[in-house]
Amino acid sequence: MPAYALAAPRLFDGEALRTNATVLVEGGRIVAIGEAGIEGPAPCTRLPEGSVLAPGFVDLQVNGGGGVLLNDAPTARGAQAIAEAHRGHGTTALLATLISDEEAVLDRLVDAAPEIARVPGIAGFHVEGPFFAPARRGIHRAEVLRPPGEADFARLARLAAIAPTILTLAPERVAPGTIARFARSGVRVFLGHTEADADCVARAVAEGAVGATHLFNAMSQIGPREPGLVGAVLDDPRLSAGIICDGLHVHPANLRLAYRTMGARRLALVSDAMPSVGSASGGFVLQGRPIRLEGGRLTGPDGTLAGAHLGMDEAVRNAVAMMGASLADALAMATATPARLAGLGEGRGRIVEGGRADLVVLGPDLALHETRIAEADGPASP
Repeated sequence: MPAYALAAPRLFDGEALRTNATVLVEGGRIVAIGEAGIEGPAPCTRLPEGSVLAPGFVDLQVNGGGGVLLNDAPTARGAQAIAEAHRGHGTTALLATLISDEEAVLDRLVDAAPEIARVPGIAGFHVEGPFFAPARRGIHRAEVLRPPGEADFARLARLAAIAPTILTLAPERVAPGTIARFARSGVRVFLGHTEADADCVARAVAEGAVGATHLFNAMSQIGPREPGLVGAVLDDPRLSAGIICDGLHVHPANLRLAYRTMGARRLALVSDAMPSVGSASGGFVLQGRPIRLEGGRLTGPDGTLAGAHLGMDEAVRNAVAMMGASLADALAMATATPARLAGLGEGRGRIVEGGRADLVVLGPDLALHETRIAEADGPASP
């Protein structure tokens, strides 16, 4: 891959916005960052006035894209289609997410995981279910929900040994010690699809739970005498959360509440994206059920929300417009914060010397102009 340099009017490095910075890339790695310019043989592209150069987006929860649902194609080919669809929205690192399904489907994912993890843009895995509360299952199939068994500890440990792995579960649906056992195997446990009360959440945190999946959705809510999972997450600085910032899953007032309370270091934007993202067909079939896309909303036959039709570039713009986040915080919630929550290391979600050259270029209106990924040969436009 030839060396190149990008001169940006504005640079977000994962922590702060800087002005008039130049980034030099060689071999897919950032080798130098200069304030005014970098001397060297690499051709330098000057980005248009008002542009922002930022780390590529990191998404903790991607169920599908490009017409593909991971559950239907838990293979390297399926993962590649999903990653390419989300690259068109600025995502350069995603956790391929398997929703609740038969054990055989999870086995297929685990068996294919070494090959999937080598797909450019795939940074790890997220197993969302099936250890859920039936009353909070949302679009997840009731007949596959169950408590974890011995085979599940082995499956999740294998995944975590291959690449960073998040597991979402309902803490009241698992035996004492379960979360600690998953955590010891390297799995990052998030809480979700749960009716847990605050005491149950506290026990889960004591065992090693570190976050919550799609805050406000499919979880116990704040009441006057019972905080539920929502209240516990807002209150406990040890807990982080992903949040779907599309204006459909969470009311803007609650988006602003979460942002003001938790800040950009504990709150990560997630897409919870489905196959409709990057697909001209729109609707799709989810485990035998037709899913309809209308007005940006994905719903099942009974009207239940079925994931999101959302790209991370849209989530960033929405974070500024709906959540009231500063540009730096909106970008942090899409880059450095999710990279840290997933345990991806310092080379992801940041622009630092020695880090990966996963980059996005945004226009003055935050529209995505270009995505560059370290393994690719050149830029891709949305």
